[in-house]
Amino acid sequence: MDWKEIYKSKLVTAEEAIKAIHNGDKVVVGLACGEPFGIERAMVENYQSFKDVQITSMLTLGDSPWIKPEMKGHFSLNCLFASQSNRRAISNGDCEFTTSHFYEIPDIIKNYICPRVSIVMVSPPDEHGYVSFGTSVDFTRGTTDYCEVVIAQVNKYMPRTFGNSIKHVRDFTYFVEIDEPLPEVKDVEISDIEMKIGINCASLIKDGDCLQLGIGSIPNAVCAQLWDKKDLGLHSELVGDGVVDLLEAGIINNKRKQTNHGRTVLGAALGSKKLNDYINNNPSVELHPIDYVNNPTEISKNDNMVSINSCLQVDLLGQVVSDTVGLNQFSAVGGQVDFVRGATMSRGGRSIIAMPSTAKKGLISRIVPLITEGSAVTTPRNDVNFVVTEYGIAQLKGKTLKERARALILITHPKFRPHLIIEYKKRFNEDPFTKEELKEQLDDIKKHIDESVGELREKLHEDFKKILNH
Repeated sequence: MDWKEIYKSKLVTAEEAIKAIHNGDKVVVGLACGEPFGIERAMVENYQSFKDVQITSMLTLGDSPWIKPEMKGHFSLNCLFASQSNRRAISNGDCEFTTSHFYEIPDIIKNYICPRVSIVMVSPPDEHGYVSFGTSVDFTRGTTDYCEVVIAQVNKYMPRTFGNSIKHVRDFTYFVEIDEPLPEVKDVEISDIEMKIGINCASLIKDGDCLQLGIGSIPNAVCAQLWDKKDLGLHSELVGDGVVDLLEAGIINNKRKQTNHGRTVLGAALGSKKLNDYINNNPSVELHPIDYVNNPTEISKNDNMVSINSCLQVDLLGQVVSDTVGLNQFSAVGGQVDFVRGATMSRGGRSIIAMPSTAKKGLISRIVPLITEGSAVTTPRNDVNFVVTEYGIAQLKGKTLKERARALILITHPKFRPHLIIEYKKRFNEDPFTKEELKEQLDDIKKHIDESVGELREKLHEDFKKILNH
């Protein structure tokens, strides 16, 4: 048979395809913009037909129907990344969580979780009978090499991407045609604080550097500050819309990369239609499995690799907490350590941990004497190089414990510095700064108080005007 006949012979409805899932099976599904929602809906609607089926998934941009009470005994969920829809279920024990560095996940799934069924989303086949995994190659494509049953949702909205992103129709068990727009991760407005962080991060980036950026407001704030740079490269586990304008303008052109020269390399794309349209049939963008993209050894082959990642908390020793809040799982380790170590191993490379200095609307400091009890360290202190907030840059690599603590105090929000200075003295039995330096700190604190009072005065004035007008 030619590929069209093969494809037609495997084309079924979602209800027919899911009959290949047996009781007790382990099933792995694609992540984020590559999650096969159409087939998942059929499984949920027919949940009473299944018993003790474990779903393994990573980041989802939708709901997690597998954790609903009625699913108990039918489906269970094993997460590789906590998100808003399943954090509570992980905390209360209704959902399993498996932790791992991102580059190891393909091996974890294949050799430890051992799924029998893989369910993915792909583009329609091309004229040669090859479908593309589009926005989500990461660990997804690899599962189709060894799972006994491979079911693909064929979606015309899935872009076609280059790199190690294709597979022939003969290699699938069933195809289910369900066209639906991909979930989008749209840009949000960048705050003044995030813009200051972006400016500080961009000051560490030089012409010709190869970047790992991620998604969210801080990466977008960094991108907004790169228009005066030249010949940047991009090698990242995932990106959002923020990179598109830089790519189209040639600011990111990958000319100086040592590997995948002239090509942007990604594991996944999590943006809006803007990003999906850019990567569609674009030979300058390659998507590869995550055990290649995130492998620290592969990352380090590009000179001047710069990784930029965010976190939740940093202590005075430089320990970074990015995926837990106390005993609660917030997200996952992801590729942070992969890229921190890859950038460190790179000739001329640098790793950056970037974050706002406070959380909960300024009520708590992200830089603390001790990490919150129960939290897991994501990136060990020995791996950390630069820590960036809106108040500056702390360079920790090669510094003593005292030097690290002093550098971190200086980029803490002014209102929390007195507490950290006291905690420093308790730990090291000496003052962190000279009297002249302490006076400068006091001036910063007074300036912050004056600014805060001024802002409060203006807000109260506006509130009273509204009341009077009403």
